[in-house]
Amino acid sequence: MLQHSAQRAQRIAHKAFTALEHFLHIEAASGIILLVAAAAALLWANSPFAAAYHHLWELPIGFQLRGFAFSKPLHFWVNDGLMTVFFLVVGIEIRREIHEGSLSDLRQAVLPLAAAVGGVAAPALIYVAVNHSSGEMKGWAVPTATDIAFAVGVLALLGKSIPGNLRIFLLTLAIVDDIIAVVIIACFYSSGLDYAGFVIAALGVATVLVMQRMSIGSAPAYLLPGVVIWTGLLVSGAHPTLAGVVLGLLTPVVPTFRRERALVKMSQATHSVTEKSAAHESPDELAKPLQMLRLAQREMLAPVVRVQWSLHPWVAYGIMPLFALANAGVSFSGLDLSGGEAQYVLIGVIVALIVGKPLGVFVSTWVCVKAGLCRLPTGVGWRGVALIALLAGIGFTMSIFIAMLAFDDPQTLAVSKLAVLIGSVAAGLLGIVWGLVGVLPSPEAADISHRTSTLDQGRRKAEPRP
Repeated sequence: MLQHSAQRAQRIAHKAFTALEHFLHIEAASGIILLVAAAAALLWANSPFAAAYHHLWELPIGFQLRGFAFSKPLHFWVNDGLMTVFFLVVGIEIRREIHEGSLSDLRQAVLPLAAAVGGVAAPALIYVAVNHSSGEMKGWAVPTATDIAFAVGVLALLGKSIPGNLRIFLLTLAIVDDIIAVVIIACFYSSGLDYAGFVIAALGVATVLVMQRMSIGSAPAYLLPGVVIWTGLLVSGAHPTLAGVVLGLLTPVVPTFRRERALVKMSQATHSVTEKSAAHESPDELAKPLQMLRLAQREMLAPVVRVQWSLHPWVAYGIMPLFALANAGVSFSGLDLSGGEAQYVLIGVIVALIVGKPLGVFVSTWVCVKAGLCRLPTGVGWRGVALIALLAGIGFTMSIFIAMLAFDDPQTLAVSKLAVLIGSVAAGLLGIVWGLVGVLPSPEAADISHRTSTLDQGRRKAEPRP
């Protein structure tokens, strides 16, 4: 019985780490694509074809239904439409972390929670200190966010010698950071609220709950209530992308059907496929049992896992790079940094990302550990915490998103975007340099560690088995 329990725990741990590796692999590759998209946007916006760049994103797209017409620029559909799917994945990640991840246990959650809170408070205070005499105080939240894809991508460049627990710490910190960013957007960047819109959104939420109660597991079926929630938030004055977070948090974390039922279906379908293959029956005869096998496999997984695995590659490789392409195109020719307010915004965001974010993450972590509220993960030292603190200064996607909500003036918005780009790239470079110099083992130490590991393996093989 004890052996069976140990084997089951081992299988669960293996599946969890496999899912984490899959997630980190996508995020790392996405960070590189994101960087390429941002560079392409900058080059395009400052090339002889700059007019075409701006014209593309102002292209009106809409629909008409009888007497009702709705038309918005392509820029709106990217930032307010497609980014809803990005926030849906964010909501799902939050839901999973709360259910079975680092945030499910308060003792484990204290460290990333403290680090994230410090990493939000310090850059916000630095920005306010620099801009307190200007009229651009509303941009205080711009340097508070961390871009998961970029940060994980930079960490991946340092190779596999980085401890696994350090990667998990960064991932959890970034997810908590996203939670705080969502709260900030909902509380501070939603103005002129129309409560009739919240009624519409509530109807959409109620529809989702009823459909879940009816055990409707098809993801496309939830598209219509999702649109209702999105429309309600748009009408209310809250940012419509928050509809994605709402849907993500509502996604069930347990399989719709009992796993025993799914296992029976899978066994029956496998037996049928084996029999029909042995009898050399036509491919048409195999279609039905194969379909049953796919459905059984789907029922084995919780909806929160299925939806995340389905959408995550689309978000990482499609939506986020498209967002970067649409919003990172800052034209240098029309940029005026001579004004005091523009300079304050530029300096405030850059200093907050490069200095404030790392300082907040490191100091808050150090205080919590020294106060005995938590302890560092196994294999993670203060040099590793410093690396994570530096990488937390990579704001990019979420920082640019908040900047567009904070600033109405095109000139100020362009300056803030430029500051986010400079600060994020500088934070990434500082992280790489520190990782190579202060975190990764020297070649001599790595060689000694490798030889010691090889000797240990040889000794274990030579020992007689009981």
